[in-house]
Amino acid sequence: MASKAVKKNLSIGKALQIIETMSAHSGPMRLQEVANAVSQPPSTTLRFLNTLMDYGYADQDSTNLHYFLTLKFCRIGSLISRQIKMREVIRPYLEVLSRKFGESTCLAISQDNLVVYIDVVDGPDHILQALQRIGKIAPLHSTGVGKCLLLDCTQEEISRLAAAGLTGLTKNTLQSESELQAEIMRVRKQGFGEDNEECEIGVRCVAAPVRDYSGKVVAAISTSGPTHRLTGDKLKLVRTELPVTAQGISQRLGYDV
Repeated sequence: MASKAVKKNLSIGKALQIIETMSAHSGPMRLQEVANAVSQPPSTTLRFLNTLMDYGYADQDSTNLHYFLTLKFCRIGSLISRQIKMREVIRPYLEVLSRKFGESTCLAISQDNLVVYIDVVDGPDHILQALQRIGKIAPLHSTGVGKCLLLDCTQEEISRLAAAGLTGLTKNTLQSESELQAEIMRVRKQGFGEDNEECEIGVRCVAAPVRDYSGKVVAAISTSGPTHRLTGDKLKLVRTELPVTAQGISQRLGYDV
């Protein structure tokens, strides 16, 4: 098993060499040019180039057979840039909310039908530190942020998500399409989503959607805390102020509220 892992890492390294070499070149390259530049046999280089072409990251000029990278790399760069920009813009808001509520706050996006947390501000007691961390993933249907990230979905898209399976993480997790459809309608109406021990027993979360200049939901922010603490007047405060903050963030991203 260890040798396979090493081979996989070496293969990634060789592919990155080719990508970096071709991106730094002044124009399209012949196979032999690429192979010489990365000190690999042409047969090995061709295998990597064919894989890049299969995934749309490279192409070949049919007239002179030269290879070149495609603008798909620009799309990835744009997505990464957008995430970094959002973190920079939203981080101060998360810090203010965390201090105001005395709980942890998060920023999340949707990726491959999952919630991905891209920024987290721990609460004063760090009680949820093990549950919430940058890079953590979670199902869309079982989290407050996930429900907000589903707001732009049509009923048909939500049906497909439900058909793929709604994993029951706790006894409170939504596990039917009808429940999920009704929940998304409720989130649209009230302007925030909630997770009441649906992802983790003992934890409650309130979330609100963040939109960009196009009006599309591009992220969600949330406040999470123990169920015994996030209740009563404190819960009402979070439900009221979190959506207002999310609207302010959306305006910073160009959304015309």
